[in-house]
Amino acid sequence: MTRFSTHDAIVIGAGPAGSSLALTLARCGWAVAILEKSVFPRRKVCGEYISASNVVLLDRLEIGDAWRATAGPEIRRVGFFSGEASVEAPMPHAAHGSSAKDGFGRALGRDHLDFLLLQAARSAGAELFQPYRAVAIERDGDIKSVRIETRDGNAGDTTTTLHAPVIVAAHGSWEPGPLPSQLEKVSRPSDLLGFKAHFTGSSLAPDLMPLLTFPGGYGGMVLADHGRLSVSCCIRHDMLACLRDKHWRGRDGPRHDSHVSAADAVSRHLTASCRGVRDALEGAHLEGLWLAAGPIRPGIRSGYKDDIFRVGNAAGESHPIIAEGISMALQSGWLLASELKDAPRGKAGREAVGRRYETAWRGLFSTRIHVAGGIARIALGPGGPALMRTAVRNVPQALTWGAQLSGKTRRVPGFG
Repeated sequence: MTRFSTHDAIVIGAGPAGSSLALTLARCGWAVAILEKSVFPRRKVCGEYISASNVVLLDRLEIGDAWRATAGPEIRRVGFFSGEASVEAPMPHAAHGSSAKDGFGRALGRDHLDFLLLQAARSAGAELFQPYRAVAIERDGDIKSVRIETRDGNAGDTTTTLHAPVIVAAHGSWEPGPLPSQLEKVSRPSDLLGFKAHFTGSSLAPDLMPLLTFPGGYGGMVLADHGRLSVSCCIRHDMLACLRDKHWRGRDGPRHDSHVSAADAVSRHLTASCRGVRDALEGAHLEGLWLAAGPIRPGIRSGYKDDIFRVGNAAGESHPIIAEGISMALQSGWLLASELKDAPRGKAGREAVGRRYETAWRGLFSTRIHVAGGIARIALGPGGPALMRTAVRNVPQALTWGAQLSGKTRRVPGFG
């Protein structure tokens, strides 16, 4: 027996990709449900930088003014910190911003950005289920059923079922689960694990965003909202294991009374490997705890499979080395919403949308994913940081070129 639809679309995940999609569809008259397993506001492992090319999109989503009022300073220089090297070059200007002042990107913490987008989606009419986790998707004719659960204090799990013809996976790629759109996680020594922390009182120049390279990993720093310095990095699993073992053993053999967390090991390795990081954090104070997540799974995936659309990292992700994760999330949500909003209903209509969306997605993002993969392979390879230091010292302009290739000045489709 075919169930009646309770919504036109169900979006699983309320990050930038899911909320921007839900917000756009709701404003077009769609009945949209958003599922989010976490309570907002919450911090995320993320570089938090948003390229200037997204400002026109933020304005179209009607959160541009709020973003401008809260985000950190304009980033006018891109840098490179590795070993004792500190190199800087101009950040390319994006001439197509919403105003003359929108030619450079800025950073806003995910605890603020995600909450801002989700509130806008709710104001547009999207129905929020939070904190709820999707645990199963079943098909019944043209309608899909999504079973969702939440913990209800001492009462245990509360379960309900939603129905819609359109299902969108916006849950990211890091967390495994039972849904067809979630990736299987297999631990490998080469896996990249992500770490992130906020600091106050840093001495990093407010308009500078440096790339960090160090043995076994890479990262970045940027001044975000409220004077917070956002430090994020990725490190190979096998390198992290070596660092923790080295600390535990010490110079005089095993120290059974000593323990170092993964975050402590990464923090010490980062500051020991990059003079620029040491200088920026001298006298700074850690705000909250280090966050960890992963493993990261860079690559291009299917944007439409098993009659489920995918946006954000569920559709594909670049190595974070180019700081384009939020940009890709926002723009993928917008791309899919633009295709869905006026499309014919029914499976044939969804399949046509899926084909157009995948073509548009690859046209917009494939270059930056390949560029990020190439840079990351060099950074993570034997002698990679030293090779990059030599190249950047000799040709600082390479930093500007890299920012351009990563998509920081590329127009969002549909905005002229």
